[in-house]
Amino acid sequence: MYKFGGPFFHMPTEQKDIIPGLITEGVVQGTTKFGAFIQLENGIVGLVHISEIADTYVRDVKDYLQEGDRVRVKVLNIRDGKVGLSIKQAREAERPKKDKGDLDEKLSRFFKESDERLQSLKLNKEPKRRNRGFSDTP
Repeated sequence: MYKFGGPFFHMPTEQKDIIPGLITEGVVQGTTKFGAFIQLENGIVGLVHISEIADTYVRDVKDYLQEGDRVRVKVLNIRDGKVGLSIKQAREAERPKKDKGDLDEKLSRFFKESDERLQSLKLNKEPKRRNRGFSDTP
């Protein structure tokens, strides 16, 4: 089954071999003011909404995507024969996540440096005991 409309031809509506969460590559088939149509490797065409193109505000889709560009996308959902895609979330999934060991190391270094600074401040702030002209005897 194919849909025809505008510059977008041969848009299959049967989704085979794609599931939400899948990261794959595709080619930009066309852009609109609300997003871009991407043809996936298996021939299925999906929509990347303008809010899922970049981490920053996108005023015009054409500033980020041109027809024929190859992009990595993440399948967000499949509803009523329509495939929702995201370029932004595909990039986030590729970023390496820092392991917890790095955080523990940073925290211990921070506490150690903080303690050292506090010690030096306490030494400088300790009141010097001097008799300031007051005496116990009248």
